[in-house]
Order: sequence, then structure tokens, then C-alpha cells
Amino acid sequence: MNTEINPVVQLRGVSKVYRTQAREQRRVVDELNLTLEAGEVLGLLGVNGAGKTTTIKMICGLIEPTAGSISINGLDVRRSRLRAMSQIGAVLEGTRNIYWPLSAWENLRYFARLKGCRGRAWQARAEQLLTELELWDRRDDPVAKFSRGMQQKVAIACALIADPPVLLLDEPTLGLDAQAAQTTRTWVDRLAREEGKTVLLTSHQLDLVEGLCDRVAVIHQGRLLVDNPIKELLALFRGDTYELHFTGHLDGAAQLWNGFEAAVQGEEITLTGEVAGQDELYALLVRARGCALTLVSVNRVEPTLEEVFLRLVHEDGELS
Repeated sequence: MNTEINPVVQLRGVSKVYRTQAREQRRVVDELNLTLEAGEVLGLLGVNGAGKTTTIKMICGLIEPTAGSISINGLDVRRSRLRAMSQIGAVLEGTRNIYWPLSAWENLRYFARLKGCRGRAWQARAEQLLTELELWDRRDDPVAKFSRGMQQKVAIACALIADPPVLLLDEPTLGLDAQAAQTTRTWVDRLAREEGKTVLLTSHQLDLVEGLCDRVAVIHQGRLLVDNPIKELLALFRGDTYELHFTGHLDGAAQLWNGFEAAVQGEEITLTGEVAGQDELYALLVRARGCALTLVSVNRVEPTLEEVFLRLVHEDGELS
């Protein structure tokens, strides 16, 4: 008996090659392998032109890969396109998946029927989505008259109208104000944690990715650089940088903070720098006590996802 459980989303050896006007080949995605499990949120990161949006469009069936295969809940996107697409809701960059001349309600009706929703069930779902997104009172207004944030909410509602198990979000907070971006973040988190949706997210807002995603995959020039849980990825780049907080005066203690960045505000002193192991840290604290500095706290400086991302891309660029 085969008990193997297939991933919800699986890309195997996926490549996309375009021909330029000069008849040259341009490889946008290069043998990409990715998997997503049920209820997982994966952040797909890369600089502009790395291949993120092309990857999203191939998963959506909007672009055919040159090589490799993509499956959604075991359904091959190329061989069983309609059935595979019924598993997906997508929010493309720039709210391109909604129709601005139509009202919010008309957009939802269109996408519900496109996804095969019949009868009155979709209406109850549409009312629920618009109410939760605070758009019910504006349901009959043309989307063209909405703010950017409201349009993005309509796009999210359209992606969810058929209650798909997989959600693809390409720059979902692009151009949104802080309040609308926070609403989007809260929604994505609830969809994954409470409703078990599988989410693939691209964003240049790395604090959003760090707060929402379970895993991060970084691609550069179409190639996969890393694919790790966020905590493991940050741990790989954790160094020996410490932040030490004291009270007192640095006068006459130059030997203590040589090589450290010092921030002084009155008698509050913060020193930031690299320490080569615990022995050096303890010796530093002994010297600080000898200089009449009172220790307040010692913290190891954790790398941010942005720092890790920039380092990965920079190092790959040097190797290319």
C-alpha cells in the first residue's frame, strides 16, 4: 500500500526560456524545484527579474514551462489544466486579476462562475468576504473608483470566492498604505493558520515575509539559491555580533570600545561589535567593570531576513 502523501504544490525541474529578437535564448527560470505542504506559507524572494512572477504565472497555467512539470494536489498543470486551476486562487501584481469597470459584486459573480460556482452558495460566500473586508457597503460601486487598498481587497476576495486550497500572492501589499497592508497581512495569516490554505507569497517587503512565512526560497537569475525554514536560514548567518548596554561614562575607556560602534545618550551607552567567543566577551565585561561602567544587558544581534537576502544575492553575483 502506497502511503506517500504528495505535496500540495510541486515544481520539478521547471525552466522557462524565451527567445529574444536577436534569436538568442534567455533563461528566466532555470531547473527550479519547489514543494509546498498543506497550510504552509512560502516566501519566494528575488531581485527584480529573478523569475518570481514568471514562476507564479507558470503555476497559474498562464505561461507554459519550457521544461519540467508542475502539479497542484497531484494534478499536472499541463495535462489537467482546468482541474488543477480549480485548486488555485491568485492575486497578481497590480490587481490585474479584477475588472475595474465592474463593481465589486460583479467581479465576484464573474469569478465565481468562472470557477464553476453555481446556485446561491457563491452569494453567501461573496457577502461574507465583502463584509469581512469592510467592502459590503461599496459592493455596487465600480472598482475603478476604489482606492488602491480597496482594489487589492477585491482582488483577494475574487481569489477566495471558490474557497481554493492554494493561494498565490504576487506582491500583495505593493502600493498599499500601512493600514491596508496590515489588513492583508492579517488575512494571509488567518487563511494559513486557521483555514489551512497553502500560500506562495512574493514580496519586496521582507519584514512582511519574515512575519508571515514558514519557509523562504531565494532565486537569483532564475536559479534557486536556498530553500529553508526562516529560523534555520537566519541561524545559518548568525554571527558573533553583540550589543552591550551600560550606564556610566566612556571617558578614559577607549581601550574598551575600540572596534565597537558606540552610541551614547547621557549616561546610557550602547556598544555594538563582533566578539570572538565567550572568553573575549567575559574579558570585555571585566574591563568594563574596571572602568566603572555598570552593565545593563548583553544581547546577541540576530540577522534580519533583509541582511541575509542581500548577502545571498551579493555572494551569488560574485560567483556568477
